[in-house]
Amino acid sequence: QVQLVESGGGLVQAGGSLRLSCAASGGPASTYTMGWFRQAPGKEREFVAGISRSDGSKQYARSVLGRFTISKDNAKNTVYLQMNSLKREDTAVYYCTADRIKTIATMRTANYDYWGQGTQVTVSS
Repeated sequence: QVQLVESGGGLVQAGGSLRLSCAASGGPASTYTMGWFRQAPGKEREFVAGISRSDGSKQYARSVLGRFTISKDNAKNTVYLQMNSLKREDTAVYYCTADRIKTIATMRTANYDYWGQGTQVTVSS
């Protein structure tokens, strides 16, 4: 059983930056496709970013492209989401995800095997 623990959320002004971390246990992060999703009040859960288990290819939601960066440190078994130029629309609970099977083609769907508890990100104007 893979366990994922997010950290790094908080309150930040628009235009600022935050770095989210996801510590994984129960298996090497290198063997899983990893992703970040978010859910704002009154909205459906949406894909933010993902990194493939096969070759490290990355995918981003169009709304965050150029502002967010997903990365992995396999030695630390940790996944990161660097968020720059934050907007009020980025306010949400952010969830770290992991899946053994997902590929680049299926990375954007929300049926990952493992989910973290989430960390709140609030962006003020």
